[in-house]
Amino acid sequence: MDFSHKPVLFHQTIASLGIKPDGVYLDGTAGGGGHSAGILQQLGSSGRLICLDQDPDAIEALAERFGSDQRVTIIKSNFSEIPSVISSLGVEALDGVLMDIGVSSHQLDCAERGFSYHCDAPLDMRMSRSGTTAAELVNTLPFRELVRILSLYGEEKFAKQIARAIERERELSPIETTGRLAEIVKAAYPAAKRHDKHPARKTFQALRIAVNGELDRLSEGLDGAFSSLKIGGRLSVITFHSLEDRMTKQRMAKWCEGCICPKDFPVCVCGRKPAARLVLRKPAAADPQELEENPRSRSAKLRCCERINTIIY
Repeated sequence: MDFSHKPVLFHQTIASLGIKPDGVYLDGTAGGGGHSAGILQQLGSSGRLICLDQDPDAIEALAERFGSDQRVTIIKSNFSEIPSVISSLGVEALDGVLMDIGVSSHQLDCAERGFSYHCDAPLDMRMSRSGTTAAELVNTLPFRELVRILSLYGEEKFAKQIARAIERERELSPIETTGRLAEIVKAAYPAAKRHDKHPARKTFQALRIAVNGELDRLSEGLDGAFSSLKIGGRLSVITFHSLEDRMTKQRMAKWCEGCICPKDFPVCVCGRKPAARLVLRKPAAADPQELEENPRSRSAKLRCCERINTIIY
């Protein structure tokens, strides 16, 4: 299985985890194994790495790459299920968790997966290859729900115009390919805006998020990953758009919050202590060299926090 994926923010991510040679780490979006390989390079013979991915293509690629390494356990699962996964393996807590959110290079470049508006292929977008497809959503959702998805998940200013165009076109015949959807979106866009970036970019992002329930899974994954850490364990999260980054930033800020007494109280009476500390005060981003070598890293942000308390509020 050729599951090519160039890991973004590679060196910053591996450094942020503060890897201990004998630690237990989990890569929640192992993909082609790029970041996983970096973790393994710093693990000793007694260390352990758990690789998760919901994509069967990734699982096949990981098995080919790491199947003979006794330190590695490969499981087909979503990172939202981290607590149950490690419990099933008899692991009490983790020294570190990595979550690289969003679509992989392999999924984008594999036309038949239906993620890309650059190729004409079946309108699919399912990361796990199971469940409802993007075509089913596009052809069945009512106008208001289409507008909601495009506005919320794609932050698309022209959501109503695009949803109306989809309604008109699907009455003529079902919208079944990425190419046709991309043309519908392009035609619905104001002419003056068609040359800024590809008009279908935000629509495809929104549908992908809806198809895979990405924001719900991210919320569950963040909580599950942090609760599974040992004291001193670290959670590193790579995001690619504002919705993911905002959720990650707010969740980490919540864990890092201490006293919540009113500011005019002379002393703390709530007794609340921070559950985490930020390892990176500001998110790490790609440097000029990486941007040149891997244009897909331009929107990537890395955030990292360390658990410092047994209590999570």
